[in-house]
Amino acid sequence: MNSCRTREPRGPAGACAIVGDADTLGAHLEDAAHYPGGHAAGIAYPRSEADVAAVLRATARVLPIGAQSSLTGGATPFGEVLLATGRLNRILEVSASGATVEAGVTLDALQSALSPYGAAYPPVPTFTGACAGGAAATNAAGAATFKYGSTRDWITGLTVVLAGGEVLDLERGACRASASGFDIRTSAGTVRVPLPSYRMPDVQKRSAGYFAAPEMDLVDLFIGSEGTLGIITSVTVRTLTPAPAVTLALVFPSSQAGGFDLVSELRRSSIETWRGGGGGIDACAIEHIDRASLDLVRAHGDIAQLGIAVPADAAMALLIQLEVPAGTDAAAVYEQVASALSPGAPDTGLVRFCRLLDRFALLDRAELAAPGDQHRQQQLMRFRESVPARVNQQIGAVKRTADARIEKVAADMIVPFDRLAEMMDIYRAGFESRGLAYAIWGHISDGNLHPNVLPRCYDDVVLGKEAILEFGRDVARLGGCPLAEHGVGRNPIKQALLRQLYGEHGIEQMRRVKRALDPEGKLAPGVIFPW
Repeated sequence: MNSCRTREPRGPAGACAIVGDADTLGAHLEDAAHYPGGHAAGIAYPRSEADVAAVLRATARVLPIGAQSSLTGGATPFGEVLLATGRLNRILEVSASGATVEAGVTLDALQSALSPYGAAYPPVPTFTGACAGGAAATNAAGAATFKYGSTRDWITGLTVVLAGGEVLDLERGACRASASGFDIRTSAGTVRVPLPSYRMPDVQKRSAGYFAAPEMDLVDLFIGSEGTLGIITSVTVRTLTPAPAVTLALVFPSSQAGGFDLVSELRRSSIETWRGGGGGIDACAIEHIDRASLDLVRAHGDIAQLGIAVPADAAMALLIQLEVPAGTDAAAVYEQVASALSPGAPDTGLVRFCRLLDRFALLDRAELAAPGDQHRQQQLMRFRESVPARVNQQIGAVKRTADARIEKVAADMIVPFDRLAEMMDIYRAGFESRGLAYAIWGHISDGNLHPNVLPRCYDDVVLGKEAILEFGRDVARLGGCPLAEHGVGRNPIKQALLRQLYGEHGIEQMRRVKRALDPEGKLAPGVIFPW
């Protein structure tokens, strides 16, 4: 089936005023990317899909925003009316098997609603204050993508208000593309939405323009479209039951080669476990922090404050999330760890993990925090989050004291894991050949790392952008995607990476999709590609 029908919006259409005072707008003129130059014509706070439709029908340019946690400038306005989804915050349905929530519901709130059912929503990004609508619009992913995939894999339905104010109710499996695309029947006639022909990289994370695949589902066109094709007002997701318990392990390999070998073995054992091998290790996520990042957080006192013992010769840190059966308490975890090397130890995933660390001579260079030890688990997670926080802080300080033109220069790239060590060498060589200071961290379990420049002057910004475009070509050559989990947004380098990936013909195919659904260019103009 390749056609579907719109309907008129439901719900009360109240007086959804567009507010234009400077104080109200001032709080919404930039997103987490701190992209400069934000300005807006006004802001609206709809409470229903009818309100959303009314704003769209009355406004020439609209930018939907949620938590504004975008790292690409995609939630920074440039003259549009902002449509804030924060008051679309109802949990419409919830059960052990799934939930339907409005776009402004945070992922924290979703998890809390699922908790009484013993269920969880796995594909959460690092920032759990992100909203469900924004996560869908960017196909958000995070640490646990290695096991659970990205947002796309867990969405079973969407409600979307199109640019003209009509509404699509999309259920996965109900509308698939023919060779020529989709037919959407509206009150004004049938709209033909063409199917792009470019081939997307075959990796776990892709937030690189409009999704395209033969016989694709219409749901997938809107996931990852960054608000440029329609405004998502509700999201239906499936969930995981029972919610697993998680033990965290912080490990400090003394060499990159040793660290990568450990991750490779953890990946192999975990995949075998998921395939029904039984009795193996179950690592759902592995985070990587390089030596430069460790030096940065050590210099700011974060390591000492959190009481973390980092060996002087540590080449990296690995923060590993190990899933254990639901209900496993701290005492059981620490008992298994204490007995792991004894002949009578139980054959559990935790015991196998400890024995693997011992085989790599890393058991004495590791710390575990059990499921019930929430305080220590939070400290270990703060340690990981201190890296991007300190990088941003350092860039801000140099911008204030050295050159106001200085900006963050970073990449969000993924390659197949078996090419990651090669890509890491390319990252380092590319930065070092240009004399750039840098830090690299990210989700090593799925091959998604974030190389960041630590600029000391504006020339470093220019050279860093040159390096990232070069990395994009290498990532594509190695079968990866240069735009993994953050999207494209308004960032010129990310838009250049998108053109580099698909070519100008691919970008024109995306424009044809947008023209079909948004002929006036009303929705998020300039996001993903110039309109």
